[in-house]
Amino acid sequence: MHAVKAAPPAGAIEGYRHVAPVIGRDGDAVRMDATGVYYKELNEAIRAEVGRGATEIRLDGVNGQRYIGTGLREPGVRIEVHGTAGNDMAMFADGVEIEVFGNAQDGVGNTMSGGGVIVHGDAGDVLGYGMRGGRVFVEGDVGYRVGIHMKAFEKNVPVLVCGGKARDFFGEYMAGGMLVLLGMNNRDEAQPLAGGFLGAGMHGGVIYVRGAVEPWQCGAEVGIAEATEEDLAELRPVIEEYAAAVGMDAEEILSGSFTRIVPVSHRPYAKLYAAL
Repeated sequence: MHAVKAAPPAGAIEGYRHVAPVIGRDGDAVRMDATGVYYKELNEAIRAEVGRGATEIRLDGVNGQRYIGTGLREPGVRIEVHGTAGNDMAMFADGVEIEVFGNAQDGVGNTMSGGGVIVHGDAGDVLGYGMRGGRVFVEGDVGYRVGIHMKAFEKNVPVLVCGGKARDFFGEYMAGGMLVLLGMNNRDEAQPLAGGFLGAGMHGGVIYVRGAVEPWQCGAEVGIAEATEEDLAELRPVIEEYAAAVGMDAEEILSGSFTRIVPVSHRPYAKLYAAL
């Protein structure tokens, strides 16, 4: 790539490196050094390069910058993140592909409509909040309230796969789509596969857990059963795509037993509200 001279922008913010982060271009590929760059400046630079026709953007030195890829509706654009991505990565995104070689903080895929995110590490809380399309693949553990309010419409079916373990409220208020928890790439063997209140308030979609789930872990609004051959046929293409993305063996994943969790009612709280 050819080096690009950068000039500091106006309105410097104390404590950050105030230079244009682009350090090289090669055709439609751009490389940026995000080290110490304020998140607004970094995201403005990403949008500017996409506007100039960039389809491959590599970000080095990312350390908690928020909103990477937020609002990008650019099918064919791929962003490669090296470091730890901050909150709300890919929020409102539709079409962009983001791959993180590191960890991600909270809110990955918040209200995402399409495209995909791959995290080769752990991720935080509220992943896929209100997600309505696309896919999020996390190689490691995830935090609390993952998949909350996920929803689907016609052919728009969001998919979120977690390779490790999850904390409480996995799939809370889920209205559609597919959540998968594998419990395979985890940091702490002593930690339960999933926390409590699994599927609490769930009224649509499906959750697959590789392994056993105890009834006390689940919300009162769901039913649990061992996945059937028909269920596994639905799950297989998702697992094959996930395995290819994170470098795992799909057959090894599918060799385990899966628990299927679905809502028992589409109106779990109907009796709590007055009829009009």
